[in-house]
Amino acid sequence: MDALKTGTLAAPGARLYFEVRGAGPLLLLIPGGNSDAAVFERLATALATDHRVVSYDPRGYSRSPLEGPATDQRIEVHADDAYRLLDHLAVADEPAQVFGSCSGGLVALELALRHQRRVRSVVTHEPPAMGLLPDAALHRAFFDDVHEAFRREGVASALRKLQPLFGGRPAPVLPEAHDNSAFFLAHVVRPTTRFVPDLAALTELSDRVVVAGGRDSRTHLIHRPALVLAERLGHELAEFPGGHVGYAKYPVEFARRLADALAAMPAPLSRARRLGGSGPCAS
Repeated sequence: MDALKTGTLAAPGARLYFEVRGAGPLLLLIPGGNSDAAVFERLATALATDHRVVSYDPRGYSRSPLEGPATDQRIEVHADDAYRLLDHLAVADEPAQVFGSCSGGLVALELALRHQRRVRSVVTHEPPAMGLLPDAALHRAFFDDVHEAFRREGVASALRKLQPLFGGRPAPVLPEAHDNSAFFLAHVVRPTTRFVPDLAALTELSDRVVVAGGRDSRTHLIHRPALVLAERLGHELAEFPGGHVGYAKYPVEFARRLADALAAMPAPLSRARRLGGSGPCAS
């Protein structure tokens, strides 16, 4: 297996830190919540036995500093960041397989829609598309309350308010290069949970999308949008090891399940068809 390689890439308003491991088909891992590339270290190592694995710190997190003041983050901007990384690291017209968890799962879906020539297949793991739920208004109010608790009382109070997402337990503690909790609570949690994927457009790509959920999080609120999304795309939810962050707790088993899901996808589109679906940042 090739050694870890790191680098940075300039993007409008930010500089993106990335890591590359292994050799083989290109596989991009997109973190969610307040996580950075560190959360995928063990998963990426397991996958790098037969994939060229790219992970990164999203803009504003850890080693990917913003240029200018922090503002609320948009899924569309993060999808374009992911595209720029793929365009920088891919070989010629090589399409990538993509895995995203939590808000990273929303980024992965938007990436597939906006930049189709760069994406072969997507596994989205428990994306928090709360707007798909019938009680969406209650969840908007819930995340508004979390944000207000952060503004008034700080990080610890706001994180406690997130416990209902995880069955009444604290949010999982995950590896991070730096603590991104304040940035997440100030600029990420509300806009990402308000984002609703374009279901009509995704239906056209549904054979290249796997919607996944954790075996141990089936009773948790954070699991519910994945169930609805899978149903709307005409799929059964794919069950993965562990809960919402099973990739961190059970990296080897999770890597095996992810590799199997990706291998079951259809072969890549022809070059001509993929170029016809390129997105706004494609050249």
